[in-house]
Amino acid sequence: MSYKGILGMNSRNLNYIRPYNPKKRVQLVDNKLETKNLLKKHDLPTPSYYGVIKNIREFETFDFNKLPRNFVIKPNRGFGGGGILVLKSKDKKEVFKKKELKEKEWVDNGGEIFSFKDFRAHILDILDGKFSLSSLPDTALIERKIIPDKEFLKICNVGVPDIRVIVFNKVPVMAMLRLPTIRSRGRANLAAGAVGLGIDIGNGTTSSAVLKMPRRQIVETHPDTNKELISLQVPGWQRILEIAVEAQNITKLGFLGVDIVIDRKFGPQILELNARPGLEIQLANLEGLAYRLERVKGLKIASLSKGIRVGEELFGGDIERRVEDVSGKEVVGLSEEIEILDRKGDRKTKVLAKIDTGADSTSISKELARKLGFKNVLKLIDEYALDEELDKKLTSKEELRIKKEVMVKEPDIEELHVVKSSHGLTLRPYVYIVYYLSGEKKKSLVNITNRKEMKYSMIIGKKDLKNFLVDPSKKSVQPKPKKNGTK
Repeated sequence: MSYKGILGMNSRNLNYIRPYNPKKRVQLVDNKLETKNLLKKHDLPTPSYYGVIKNIREFETFDFNKLPRNFVIKPNRGFGGGGILVLKSKDKKEVFKKKELKEKEWVDNGGEIFSFKDFRAHILDILDGKFSLSSLPDTALIERKIIPDKEFLKICNVGVPDIRVIVFNKVPVMAMLRLPTIRSRGRANLAAGAVGLGIDIGNGTTSSAVLKMPRRQIVETHPDTNKELISLQVPGWQRILEIAVEAQNITKLGFLGVDIVIDRKFGPQILELNARPGLEIQLANLEGLAYRLERVKGLKIASLSKGIRVGEELFGGDIERRVEDVSGKEVVGLSEEIEILDRKGDRKTKVLAKIDTGADSTSISKELARKLGFKNVLKLIDEYALDEELDKKLTSKEELRIKKEVMVKEPDIEELHVVKSSHGLTLRPYVYIVYYLSGEKKKSLVNITNRKEMKYSMIIGKKDLKNFLVDPSKKSVQPKPKKNGTK
């Protein structure tokens, strides 16, 4: 990870929180209950509450019998995930209903068992302010438990994964996916041992994965399930960006962290808003946040949809894919690995081809033609090898006679050109081949030429590139050096 452009705590506070986040709006976001009411007022999705307990009197009169089998208890003014208790009943629905409240038991994401007495004690701790920002008496919130999306369950078998999106000036500037682990006791918290995955803003795929505990390291698989973590597609990505930017807009906070979970039934849901988002998102993305923030500072963003487009264009790594979506054309580099069918269409051969828009047609080397099964074509052409003096005596009539004669003898030859060069006149046969470029099947009339001293055994010309866009900056595949040392 490069340390260039890293945003530090002091810089975050002085340059972004203080000037862009008014104190009254920060206080609103610090209050989960008020935040949820604001989100509901603007029809933004968020898990519903089963109950709100503000004091001891409400605690004593609260009907705990109305709670479902699974629920979440959290402090209203908590921070850093402290005090959040995710409970799931040990019993099936029918058994749960029949049991007395004092007989019921729940298990948290870490596997610890809680009785009714235990979670009542936890609520009292919340009311006493044990988990609040300022250690003052707090409110306990009882919320619907999120059922994770099935796609996430394939990768992560504990807890609920969440997505953090940093929004600045109506632009989503950075995002990460946090996957709980056994070590993190089911919590999506990097400091506790969860995995942090950087997300490409442009398409919602994961680009990197890191662990902070027990030591900082870049990983490629989930530590518990061994599932691959790179290039995962986050479900409902466009909707996630929309609600993240809308959340910033309604809170009137210029710099905001939006935590979103994906519920199996209800889709993306805003779990929490954070006016002082942590900076570990930089670790997950292996990139600094300061550079991205500076790029959008001062931009005039006319609409929320424009803000999303700006974020996708500036911070989406997969520009190639978006170009393909807009243009309907595949993007290729200056060299591509292709698959060619042999003359009979039975066998595929992989070769590195040069993409050359300066060449009119596609050509292959004699060596490649021989490998593809055009030995008879090459043998016949060699028999008609033209001498250096022929250009002085070759008439149009004689040229036409040679072409007809050669093409009759070898049906694979579709066209035959007489080419004049510094070496004299030579015959250049054209044959049909079938090959696959970037997954697209092409039937092409190619010429066979001497490319013995050249890097590539095949050049793809502009006639075969009508459905493609050539990007010179796209990473090209380089051919292996030839044994004879040619370059």
